Amino acid sequence: LARYSKVPQGSRIYPPIIKNISLPLWLTPATVFSPTQTNTTLKMAEKAASRGPLGRVVVIGGNGFLGHHIVNQALENWTTTATIGIDLRCERNRNPNAEYRECDITDSERLLSLFEELKPDVVIHTASPVAVNPKIGNDVFKKVNVDGTQAVVDACQKTGVKALVYTSSASVISDNVTDLLNADERWPLIRGDQQTEYYSETKAQAEEIVIKANRQDDSKLLTTSIRPAGIFGEGDVQTLAGILNAYKRGKHTIQVGTNENLFDFTYVGNVAHAHLLAAQLLLATAASSTVPLDHERVDGEAFFITNDTPVYFWDFARTIWHAAGYDKGTEPNWYLNRELGITFGYISEVIASILGKTPTLTRKAIIMSCMTRYYNINKAKRALRYQPLWTLKEGIDRGVNWFLEQDKAAAAPIKA
Repeated sequence: LARYSKVPQGSRIYPPIIKNISLPLWLTPATVFSPTQTNTTLKMAEKAASRGPLGRVVVIGGNGFLGHHIVNQALENWTTTATIGIDLRCERNRNPNAEYRECDITDSERLLSLFEELKPDVVIHTASPVAVNPKIGNDVFKKVNVDGTQAVVDACQKTGVKALVYTSSASVISDNVTDLLNADERWPLIRGDQQTEYYSETKAQAEEIVIKANRQDDSKLLTTSIRPAGIFGEGDVQTLAGILNAYKRGKHTIQVGTNENLFDFTYVGNVAHAHLLAAQLLLATAASSTVPLDHERVDGEAFFITNDTPVYFWDFARTIWHAAGYDKGTEPNWYLNRELGITFGYISEVIASILGKTPTLTRKAIIMSCMTRYYNINKAKRALRYQPLWTLKEGIDRGVNWFLEQDKAAAAPIKA
């Protein structure tokens, strides 16, 4: 019970880790978390519920990781007149019932022309470069996240779009050094010299552009921002891919830090669900003759989205490894303290730089794995009526199974 004292007053309390069990406590049947059946029942109820029509929906980044999940959910669970994905390339992650258009959102003239053709009621803007790719320079982050978002806002305002939902990031309030304990939307954006990650800087700047555009001048555009934390799932090239690659390289026997840091991870299906809830509520506000009360308001607001189940960082990783076939329990063979891990990360970065390769271990990854980083989503529960539709265990199983199927397909012999 000593671990309870490490969680601040007013925070959600989760069970301590019990040693010598084959799985983390939060995966056992006798757990305080919602059992799988609860979420299955919730999903069935959600699908059976009457959905307000979303009209013509455009998903920017509709072939990407999050975007294609939004496209799929919009077509499966919602009523739309048309669902259109816009992306740089539209070959992958296609839904046969959706339409697709190729466009670089930083080409403002092309984007405006496309909006004039498509006449969307709702735009969901998910497009962004991958945050952890070392090959992506700051100029690309600014061009896409800031300039591209401004182009999206301008096109929305000029073509009568009613609702714009922007995919921000939970990292916009993090300086990547200070722990985040039960953080909510009252915490300020971290900008300028205080922000150590340029990706987060550009996401915060883009969020400000989107929120400022809400009810701006003569435009009827209503806007909101969704801040997901630690997205993972099918098609994930960051969280799940990184943890599974560590397993494949035999790095799953090493733990950095004490594993006393709670961390929020969010299944991508839940993040997609939150975006569509926000779109529906923006349309309802647009159709109403009255302005919502402050505690009900969605337009002009930002919302953190999580699975509402923060877990100890290394428990999450080991559960993924267990789902991928690692059956030797959950305890690591080797422990590194944080400071030594950062040193090894620095050495790895230097060697990789000399060899012209991507480092397999970085200081950023070490620091992140030792941080406490979890959020309070009461605002999203209240205003968006958001509840996770999939548990962490369900999300992990779905995501890992997808990766295993990809590996199996890649290893299969090519038929003549």
